[in-house]
Amino acid sequence: MKSTDTGLKRIFKAFAYSRQGLGAVFKTEAAFRQDLFLCIAGAICCFVLSLSGLERAVLIFSLFLILLMELINSAIEVIIDRISPKYHILSGRAKDIGSSLVLIAFINAIIVWSLILI
Repeated sequence: MKSTDTGLKRIFKAFAYSRQGLGAVFKTEAAFRQDLFLCIAGAICCFVLSLSGLERAVLIFSLFLILLMELINSAIEVIIDRISPKYHILSGRAKDIGSSLVLIAFINAIIVWSLILI
């Protein structure tokens, strides 16, 4: 069904759907909550340390990338679980690939933080 909402009404609905998604992932995914806590702590550190605005932006972006990859990974897992709760090799592969998104984002953050802070 095509939405007839346009303009500000569409934008407000989009924000509401996004808020619902964030609420759902926060409520159901322990990994997201842990990553969020880590990212908040890292962001606070960015403002305590003596850094330039660009350095802060790059460090915080690397943290946001972790959260973005965790959201994608969670979405993949939900879709796979919706299709079937039974194990299938391709479902396992999709979940592993989603997990690797998060791993690469963490590796990226470690490299970025090391290059800027060391």
